[in-house]
Amino acid sequence: MKNEVHKLRKSLKLTQEDLAKKVGVTRQTIISIEQGKYIASLPLALKISKVFGTSVENVFILEEDKDE
Repeated sequence: MKNEVHKLRKSLKLTQEDLAKKVGVTRQTIISIEQGKYIASLPLALKISKVFGTSVENVFILEEDKDE
């Protein structure tokens, strides 16, 4: 799964700490999501998308399995 969290966060001039506080997680969680080391739960993905004012699909991109 890819995500646009870093790009969208920067476009709103939010720090990782700012975003973390808005969605109720730690800064380390935001770092892990941006680096692709952690996949956000559905409730967290919805909260993040709401902060950015866009749909979940515009923030989190499911990479299709290449074997399909």
